[in-house]
Parts: sequence; C-alpha cells; structure tokens
Amino acid sequence: MDLPVMPPIAPMLAKAVPSVPDQPDGDPVWSYEPKWDGFRALIFRDGDEVAIGSRGGKDLARYFPELVAAAKTELPDKVVLDGEIGVPALIGDTHRLDWDSLAQRIHPAESRVTMLSEKTPAIFIGFDALALETTSVKDEPFAVRREALLRAINGSRPKDRSFHVSRVTTDSAVAEDWFSAFEGAGLDGVVAKRLDGVYVENKREMMKVKHKRTADCVVFGYRVHKSGTGLGSMLLGLHTDDGELHMVGGTGAFSDAKRIELQEMFEPMRLDPDKPSGAQPTRWRSEKSGEWIPIRPELVVEVAYDQMENHRFRHTVKFLRWRPDRDPESCGYDQLEVPLTYDLHDVLEG
Repeated sequence: MDLPVMPPIAPMLAKAVPSVPDQPDGDPVWSYEPKWDGFRALIFRDGDEVAIGSRGGKDLARYFPELVAAAKTELPDKVVLDGEIGVPALIGDTHRLDWDSLAQRIHPAESRVTMLSEKTPAIFIGFDALALETTSVKDEPFAVRREALLRAINGSRPKDRSFHVSRVTTDSAVAEDWFSAFEGAGLDGVVAKRLDGVYVENKREMMKVKHKRTADCVVFGYRVHKSGTGLGSMLLGLHTDDGELHMVGGTGAFSDAKRIELQEMFEPMRLDPDKPSGAQPTRWRSEKSGEWIPIRPELVVEVAYDQMENHRFRHTVKFLRWRPDRDPESCGYDQLEVPLTYDLHDVLEG
C-alpha cells in the first residue's frame, strides 16, 4: 500500500459540550453534521488493497468483506476517508441504524462473518477525507477536505451503494432541529467542526452534543448476586491520564436469566479462578464493600449515568450495550461530558 496518508491513523476526536455551538456574527465558523451511532472507521484504498482502521488502530476489514468489495468499485483508486460503519435495518416503514446487528458483526468465525455480511450488510457514512489520489488533504481546512470527500464518494451512484456522505449545514438552527429530528433514525446527536480547522489525530478538536450522558467503561470484575446465583453487578473502571485503571462504579439490575448468562461468560476470564478477591482492602474496595471477583479487563460497556462526584459515578449506572469496537485502554476520564471535580466558587454566582 502506497498512499499519501498511511495506516494506522488515530482519528480526530470530539469533546462533549452541553449545546450546539452558536455561529458568531459575520462569516460562519462551524460546520454541523449528524452524530452517527456506529463503529468509527478509516477506509484506506490503494487499488486492490483495502484496509479499514478502527479507532484503536485494528483492521476491521475481515469483519466487513462487503465494504472491502464495495470500496474497490465505488471509491477512487487511492483514497483515505474517515467515517462511521453502520448496519441499516427496516423498522416498520423506516430505515434506521441497528446497533445490535452491527455489534454482532465482530465475530471470530469466518463462516459467520460471511453469513452476516450477506444477511446484515453494512454501509459506510463518510464525514471527512484525509487523502485523495496522490494528495494529502489532512492539513487542509475542513472546507477543502469536504470537497475531497464529495469527489471521493459520488452522490450520483445508485441508492444501493455502500458508501455515503453525511449531510452538513452551517446554520445552527438547522443543527438544533437535526438534534431532535434525526434521533429516530439511529443517530445520537450533532457534531460541530471548525471550517478552518485541520485534521488533528487523536485530539478532541471537534464538538459533540449527545442526547444522553454516557461513558464507555472497562469491566474489570463482578460481584455474585446476593442469592448466590448469577452476577449481581459488574465493576467498572476508567483509565487516568497515566494509564491507571480506577473504579468508577457498578451496574446491575439484570434479569435472572441474564445474571446467569453473564456469570457464565465471565467465569473463564477470572484472574483468580479459586477464590474471590475480598481479603484485603484495595484502592477499588474498602473493607465493607464486599467480595468481588477480578477478571481480565478486556470488555467494554457503554453505560448511562447522571453525575460524577469525586471521580466516581454518583449513583448506580444503567447498562446500555457492549462496545466490541472499543479498546479498553482508550476508555478514560477525558470522554466524560462534565468535569470530574470543580470548585464551589466556580459554580456560585459572583
């Protein structure tokens, strides 16, 4: 592969903000677009070579063979695009993105990957470009990159194409409407990019407004249910800037069948298969917090929460879904939508 921008590339990230940023008076500063709810991915094509980089730098191409094939027919010979992979589903008379079908696409068995690629084919929604033909546009403003994106993904192609382009607007009122109107289509907010901003790897240069406050956390242990059967709660952690995993809370409230299913799933992952970890207090547990069983910190879950206090969730959080596309090491405090701590005088008027 010989491209002006080579993999692996860490995608540009977004910082959570409470509302859609307003345009200043005069010339527009922001470009607004829907926030897609799928797997973030970068597509690299050089002729017959196609790579699909995940947010963590892993190649997703083996899980989405239909996108590899489509890239060879729908994209220019040399191109690097940033976007989102999603699986559309027909709900009633409306098409929307289906997260559950997308999550099932990450499977170790090649036969199942092939079957799902035909049963639940994925699409790619492009929202940025890093290179086109022999030219890198990574250091160009977004307005230039957007033009490259539109040239790379030709909107005149038939409706059954696999590669699409996300809509944009410079009207903040339209973006506010999108925030509510597009939710039913499987989108979860609005993203704002500076029109004059360049593409910065692994930095939170964009702004995002989401419908709900969520966090992607690492599952590092669990407690057995008080009945003695099944899982009682998952223990969740986030990484600090120095890479240390800190406990932030737990999530439970599963059905009886789900509790047993989760305990069976976690059993092979136990770090100490003979006994739970409960003898001595640690930074994750006081003497009164009860026994818990540590597991390999390999799984990531998305949870809904209300507030953080002293670097932990204030209340029990709600399990939303598994995040097989997220690398556990990438789950840090920097993703949270509110400050972890703040001074009282910063909150009081005057």
